[in-house]
Amino acid sequence: MKKSNQKNIVSATFVKGVVAACKELENNIPQIAFIGRSNAGKSSVINSLTNQKALAKISSYPGRTQEINLFLINKSFYLADLPGYGFVKASREVRERLEQLINWYLFTSGYEQKLVVLIIDAELGLTESDLEILESLEEYKKNIVIVANKIDKIKKSDYEKQLEKIKNQVSGHMVIFYSAKKKIGVGKLLSEIFKFI
Repeated sequence: MKKSNQKNIVSATFVKGVVAACKELENNIPQIAFIGRSNAGKSSVINSLTNQKALAKISSYPGRTQEINLFLINKSFYLADLPGYGFVKASREVRERLEQLINWYLFTSGYEQKLVVLIIDAELGLTESDLEILESLEEYKKNIVIVANKIDKIKKSDYEKQLEKIKNQVSGHMVIFYSAKKKIGVGKLLSEIFKFI
């Protein structure tokens, strides 16, 4: 089947919040998963890609996403916005429930993600929890692209060194340096996503 030449998102609608198996995930519509540590700017990245300010709800309060938010893009594929991980302010019970949800969807549900977009905070670099999730994604042989978001927050004097450090931490994976705020990297990420659709 010939891949779509389209490289833009022209429509994006919220379908539902998923916490268990559902017919939407079983209807052969390709799925692209977005995952990242709480406050890495996942919702902002999704909004910058879809050119909608409030498609994914942004909150200054980490851990707002408590289910897998499913968006139908261009009426042809799903974008699955997963809860953030590494959220320390939540109760242990909430953290465990979210962890189980992430693990179920990505690793044990049997659903195929065409691509997993791992969003990290470029200013912080990869945290221990980022490296853990990356290792699991590799173990399950997922197609992975890493988005280093918030590059606009890196001090000019540290910029090259920080980008080099991130590249070294994830050797072998594509890294897209990104700023949702300044719309840097949007075209590159869209082009990567559309390769898998």
